[in-house]
Formats: sequence, structure tokens, C-alpha cells
Amino acid sequence: MKKLTFVTIRKFLSNGKVMFGGIILFLLLFTAATAPYIAPHDPNEQDITATKKPPFWMEGGDTNHLLGTDSLGRDMLSRLLYGSRVAMFVAVVGTFFAGLIGVTLALFAGFYRGAIDNVISRFVDIWISFPPILLSIVLMAVLGTGLTKVALAIILVDWTRFCRVIRGEVFNIRERDFVLAAKAIALGNLRIIVKEIFPNIVPLLTVLITLEMGIAIIVEAILSFVGLSVEASIPAWGQMIALGRLYVHQAWWIMVFPMVCIIASVLGLNLLGDGLREVIDPRLKVLGMK
Repeated sequence: MKKLTFVTIRKFLSNGKVMFGGIILFLLLFTAATAPYIAPHDPNEQDITATKKPPFWMEGGDTNHLLGTDSLGRDMLSRLLYGSRVAMFVAVVGTFFAGLIGVTLALFAGFYRGAIDNVISRFVDIWISFPPILLSIVLMAVLGTGLTKVALAIILVDWTRFCRVIRGEVFNIRERDFVLAAKAIALGNLRIIVKEIFPNIVPLLTVLITLEMGIAIIVEAILSFVGLSVEASIPAWGQMIALGRLYVHQAWWIMVFPMVCIIASVLGLNLLGDGLREVIDPRLKVLGMK
């Protein structure tokens, strides 16, 4: 067992995608958890004497504002750090509950088939026919702004992806010998689902979670860009981009730095998912297909 554990850990550490994505995820979680302690300034503190100050390496910049300031004189680095709190909250909470709903429905649909599968599948088909971003905007317009409401909108949009992909995997696992053997010895259906089927979808689910976290970050950024995410007093990357586009020719850093944060976060999570796929199950060439 120890040897197996060591070999498994070594596989993870030897995969460049897992390492890079893991570092990105760790940094996101670390900055989100410690932003109030490591941020050099209050993210909402305004200084009209230091508006649109460039990063420290450019002419006119200084080390008091390492990444410069925005049009209201607010410290960019502090706002970026606090923005990671919003991004990680919606990524973790939104993905967890979307996965919980989607996987639960997928397990029942894939295992029982018949009428249960037809009802769930038709509902998924109808729900997924709405453009995700447009549906998110409509939901936020109905729910109102706020961090928990953003997470709720992401849950209501993203659960269908979990359901559709996992349902197909459950269909395949349901016909395998170990499941048929469990049925032959009269194990209960719920026990078969929990003990036999669920552990075998964990590799695919792990990959799907990392990909969905990246999608959640993008959705939140779009919602905050159009002013339908958190309140204006809470720093968010999309909100910062919306402000920065007004001054892109005068102070490019206001827009570029939050864009870099979003791109790096999503890229890291996607690479982490690809790397986990390769390590956990090399046969998975495409999500949900073997």
C-alpha cells in the first residue's frame, strides 16, 4: 500500500500539467484566504492624488503601489488579491453544489433508466438549450446582485453539464461485471450506486470539477463586467476590467492585470484537469468517452 501510494504521488509530481495547475490552484486558494492580511492597502481606499499611477517598474511608479492604481487611486494589487476571493467563492461553492445536483440526478438516471432517465434527460435537454451566459444574466436580473446569488446562478446553469457527462459514464459502468455481480447477490440499488458505481466515476468527476471551476470564474467575470455580480464596494476581476476599458489608452494596467488573473486561473485549472485525466485514467481521451 505504501509503495502504491508513493508511485501514485510520483506520477502526480512528474506530470507538468498537474504541477502547474496545482500551483495556480494553491495560489488562488491562498490569496483568497489571506487577502485581508497580505494586501498592502484597503482595496477601496481612494487617493485622488495618485490616480492612474503606473506599476513600480514604469516611469512615475513607486513601490508603495507595486502594480499601480486605478482611476480612483485605489491600489491595483490589493484589489486583485481581494478579487480572488470572489472568483474562488463562486468557483468552489458554485461547482460543488452544481456537481452535487448534477451527479445525483445522473446516477439515478443512468442506473434506473426508463421513465426516470427520460424525465431527467428531457429536462436537461430543455435547460441546456438556453445559452449559458444569457441564462446567467437573466437569473441575476431576477435574483439581484450579491455573491451568494452569483453562486446560485452558476449552480442553476452548470448542473446540467455534470448531469449529461456523468450519466453517460454511469450507463457504461452499469453493464460491467462487478455491477452485475452485485445485483446477482441481491445488493440494494442504493448500495450498488454508492459502493460500486460512484467510486468508478470519481476520476471523470475530478477532471470535470476542475474544468467547471474555470467556467465558473469566467461566468462571474462576465456578470461583474456588466454590473450583475457583486456590489460595487466588493472588488471583482470583471468589474475591474469594465472600469479599465475606459482608460485602456491612458492606463492599460487597470484592464490588463485582472485579465491576466482570469486567463492564468482558467488556464491553470484546465491544465490541472488535463493532467489529472492523464494520471488517474490514461484511457480518457475525451471527457466522458473511453
